[in-house]
Amino acid sequence: MGLENEYGISSSQNTDPITLSNRIVFAYAKHVYPESNIRWDYDVESPLRDARGFDMSRADADPSQLTDEDQVIPNLVLPNGARFYVDHAHPEFSAPEVLNPIDITKWDLAGEQIMKIAVALDAKEFPEDKIRVFKNNVDNKGSSYGTHENYQMKRSTEFSKIVSGLTPHFITRQIYCGAGRIGIGQESEKNGYQISQRADYIEAHVGLETTMKRPIINTRDEPHADPKMSRRLHVIIGDANMSDFANILKVGSTALIISMIEDGFVDFEEVNLLNPVGVVKEISQDLDFKNNYENNQGKNFSAIDVQEWYLEKSKAYLAQEGYDDNSRQVIDFWEQAISGLRSSRQDLADRIDWIAKLSLIEKYQEKNGLSLEDDLIKSLDFKYSEITAEDGIAEVLKRNRLLKEYLNPMEVQSAVSEPPEDTRAWFRGKSVSKFSKSIAAASWDSLIFDIDKNQPLYRISTTDPLKGTKSLTGEIISQSDTALDLVDSIRKNPEVY
Repeated sequence: MGLENEYGISSSQNTDPITLSNRIVFAYAKHVYPESNIRWDYDVESPLRDARGFDMSRADADPSQLTDEDQVIPNLVLPNGARFYVDHAHPEFSAPEVLNPIDITKWDLAGEQIMKIAVALDAKEFPEDKIRVFKNNVDNKGSSYGTHENYQMKRSTEFSKIVSGLTPHFITRQIYCGAGRIGIGQESEKNGYQISQRADYIEAHVGLETTMKRPIINTRDEPHADPKMSRRLHVIIGDANMSDFANILKVGSTALIISMIEDGFVDFEEVNLLNPVGVVKEISQDLDFKNNYENNQGKNFSAIDVQEWYLEKSKAYLAQEGYDDNSRQVIDFWEQAISGLRSSRQDLADRIDWIAKLSLIEKYQEKNGLSLEDDLIKSLDFKYSEITAEDGIAEVLKRNRLLKEYLNPMEVQSAVSEPPEDTRAWFRGKSVSKFSKSIAAASWDSLIFDIDKNQPLYRISTTDPLKGTKSLTGEIISQSDTALDLVDSIRKNPEVY
């Protein structure tokens, strides 16, 4: 699994966001690779391939979908195995592949630290134009930018079962992983507070797009792995979370449900609600969970009912398949969320972003006699997610232990420069770190070495996410003094890749 965040960005001189995004990625590039220029390998990408069995024509595609075109933008593969680049008008951090929700949160937090470092480096060159970065999903002027999750799945799983099994989950899980937002409608046409930042931008049930007509279930079929064995489920409906609890539960619950789908453990038809595109918006505006939603058999469920249904099925599945530490933590968090939402949501203000933000807004309103329309209150919405200032609200809450943290800060700091040890991200990160001058290009599933100007480029395919780990390649990398040594060792030991 992996997590991608497109960050909101602005500056004191109102410089355009594309320029600002380029500036901070270039600043970080000079910091980590002062003497090299590794490009992103677009040759292996296929953004118009649809999981339903066809390819969209390039003529019919919106330009924003053509992400396989080599672009003159900074596009870094980092020593921690991540990707840091400019996506349209946003700096994006795509975390390295990991195997559990704790690690996905760890490297997501490392991405926040990398953004802070990049902004600090930029400030040395442009001190008069201070950059601010926000881990959010909406500018309240009509634009939304994504927090995307990615899960490796078995290719043999029928896509219709994925749609059936995950649609009810995706439209209801916002009750514990929504980031909260002031404003109703894509351009905040109505005043009010809602649970999710992405809900108003969901316009289709199933589809290929990510920047327009955004669907609940995205069909992009770009596995970044062996396409005969795997698909990558690309999830675009989620909010950006400042809360560790929300991040861990968001990806952990989804991963459990994916496992149940793959194993055919349960029929999800009972919780498939009518009009899911409309329901996702209704749930986002139902802060007290008073509404019920009908399935195609005439039975009614609240959003909490649906999530409790998934929780109970997951517990039954794990009773059969066996628990590990990660699944125990996910179930514990899930039970905490359901119990708190049913009894008193305020009890979850230290764990769930939308509740933490709303609690703060209500306190300011009561203290100062302000409405949601007042600029001070609106500023709290953005300030909650600001990561490049000492007074970013979520950061302040964490420092004062009012927003719980579940990861060791030293481990997060290590993840800024170190890749995960148990996936191919280890080989990618350590290779670009040690041999950056000899790598021409890289991507999730390839590394291209330029060892000798008189010899052709050499591509190492990394399509198996469970190869290239520290246990398989750590000794080879440490014993290789040059990139040629490394390539020769890989040739002699093909089992590591």
